[in-house]
Amino acid sequence: MQPGDAGYDEARSVYNAMIDRRPVAVVRPTGTEDVVAAVRFAREQGLPLSIRGGGHSVSGNAACDEGVMLDMSSMKGIQIDAASRTATADAGLTLGDYDKATNAQNLVSPMGIVSRTGIAGLTLGGGMGWLMGKYGLACDNLIGAEVVTADGKTVRASEEENSDLLWGLRGGGGNFGVVTKFQYRLHPLEPMLGGLLIHPVEKAKDLLRFYREATQDLPDELIVYAAMLTAPDGNVVSAMVAGYMGDPAKGEKALAPIRAFGPPLADTVAVVPFVQHQSMFDDAYPRGQFHYWKSGFLKSLPDEAIDALIEQFHRRPTPQTHFVLEHMHGAASRVPETATAFTHRFNHFNLGAFCIWDSAKDEDAGRKWDPISPDAFT
Repeated sequence: MQPGDAGYDEARSVYNAMIDRRPVAVVRPTGTEDVVAAVRFAREQGLPLSIRGGGHSVSGNAACDEGVMLDMSSMKGIQIDAASRTATADAGLTLGDYDKATNAQNLVSPMGIVSRTGIAGLTLGGGMGWLMGKYGLACDNLIGAEVVTADGKTVRASEEENSDLLWGLRGGGGNFGVVTKFQYRLHPLEPMLGGLLIHPVEKAKDLLRFYREATQDLPDELIVYAAMLTAPDGNVVSAMVAGYMGDPAKGEKALAPIRAFGPPLADTVAVVPFVQHQSMFDDAYPRGQFHYWKSGFLKSLPDEAIDALIEQFHRRPTPQTHFVLEHMHGAASRVPETATAFTHRFNHFNLGAFCIWDSAKDEDAGRKWDPISPDAFT
């Protein structure tokens, strides 16, 4: 597909409306041989090559100017071996696609928290999510991959073959070749107890201080996020979001201290299908709007940081803009630092600041809002 062809503008578009790049060709492979041909063509012609998995990366790396955009979205095959508890998944699958297929066989792999995300970009970047405390990151559960290298060769990466490549694919980003197939470890699908605990925005300081202390002693099965955001009803709130996979009775006991903070304005915690819990944040990150995101790891969450975050939140340029804190612990934090390319292996907080707006005229204000800058914590 080339400029001027019907569907070209739709094909080149990605999740973030800030990104407006025009490749000379959009190629939609249906198998590995098509990927090989596209890589060789781009190499022979001296053209840049970008790879689109789910197209959900806010940086827009899926698209390129004056090059070849390799759109993997037609490659959605998945083979599940329930006996060995492994799944081999094509690179065009989203988290929602993958979860639907694996959950149907009462199996699950750790992934992220937005179901529209592509498994490829998520896994290659690390993959923090609801199951990281119990089973590790997405990249920790990657046990093999089929990769088309920059010279157009197809290789397999595993612990036994090209193990250094597998090491890099586990969290090192998408710079080692075009991954066409991912082989994952699967785990038993257990009940998911989770939901939102919404509190008044005036309670944000107390909530974040409570969150800081409460997350230091969570069981592996429980992941808790904290946030300040605009609720669907238009009210500005602070919140905690919890997810516990395992025996619901044990989950209720583990969640009791978290739910005791408050009382909350609303408590939606219940046993829900995993795919429902996995997609609860989807509407907060709509496709086609303008997105400018930043994130950073915090070894601790001192009062000064909490005060700065609250102050910066109240200066946000749009109602959609918000921040989220997630806490890593459990299995993800016990992986040796040098075992994968994702080296952040300690109990810590990941701060995500998400600036979202509707119109290009607001871009300057959106870019300037920065709660993660060093100045915000001085």
